[in-house]
Amino acid sequence: MLTYATLQKNPKKLLALTGLARREFDELLPVFGQALAEAAASASPKRKKRLRAPGGGRKPGLPSVEAKLLFILVYTKTYPVQVVQGEMFGMSQNSACDWIHALLPVLRESLDRLGVLPERDGAQAAGAARRRGEPADLIVDGVERRRQRPKDPTEQVIHYSGKKKTHSDKNVIVVNTASRRVSYLSPTLPGAAHDKALADFAKIQYPHHATLRSDSGFIGYAPGVRQHLQPKKNLRSTR
Repeated sequence: MLTYATLQKNPKKLLALTGLARREFDELLPVFGQALAEAAASASPKRKKRLRAPGGGRKPGLPSVEAKLLFILVYTKTYPVQVVQGEMFGMSQNSACDWIHALLPVLRESLDRLGVLPERDGAQAAGAARRRGEPADLIVDGVERRRQRPKDPTEQVIHYSGKKKTHSDKNVIVVNTASRRVSYLSPTLPGAAHDKALADFAKIQYPHHATLRSDSGFIGYAPGVRQHLQPKKNLRSTR
């Protein structure tokens, strides 16, 4: 069973499972704990006088704040099916489902308080980048994640990614090369969507003085930036 006490002694494994270094985990932990306590206080109605002595009953599957944070970070990083998530943390699939739905809003609130959530509105992306005061050297790229194959044949077609040879969902992200922070995350579209088409759909606004880097999936993409660095396709020689 995964525990933070074990993983904090293995930084590489902690990074692989959560996407965070130990320093970053420890920085997020107190903010997550505060948001968790506030969520519990607002969700719990006033109860009658308890009949069971404190400490009685079943012990929680995630007894500490560290365990809860590790649980939801592993889920968001690796995105396993709930049965696998439950096995990794010694609980049933039903319990894993309940914890996921309870902890996802808390994690989002914690990241928002730390100011690390990406902008979701393309029209506001330039303003958000300027407010952070980071060098305007950006990378735009399309990212895909696997999803369960839809049952409907039409849904199967639009979610099938020929590039990844699987059914997926796709987003476009903008990353700052200096801070390595994801500054913008686009709406989610089916995996069959092309990178450039998704970027056009999102209508991302960049700082005018920015240097933007993209790959060949964005051929023809022409945002209003100072410099757009993009590889050129080699033309086949004809004889």
